[in-house]
Amino acid sequence: MSLTGKHYGILLFGLATALLHLSLFPQMGFDPIVLNGLGYLALLGAYFLPIPFFQERRNLVWWALLGYTVLTFVLWILLGDKNFVPGTSSATGYYAKTAELFLIAFLLADRPR
Repeated sequence: MSLTGKHYGILLFGLATALLHLSLFPQMGFDPIVLNGLGYLALLGAYFLPIPFFQERRNLVWWALLGYTVLTFVLWILLGDKNFVPGTSSATGYYAKTAELFLIAFLLADRPR
């Protein structure tokens, strides 16, 4: 697989989202919000690593990554702390949602045919 600008965008914003979620580990421990970062890493690995099982199901992996990102965003809207306070987990939520919006845009640009 040859990487294009869309792929670099998916990697950049996917890793940013994963790291933002994982950065909450010292505060929150093994909270589902933190573990969400591991889910992003696993899905990015499935999307990009040359593993035949996943490469043969690239369309399904694309849908899984897009759905996971949209679900994360919607759950934050429904359940997340939306009081923006710099330096807190609520601010990290806003940063992660911004990265997720860019991730969604790059995923839609890389839509399988």
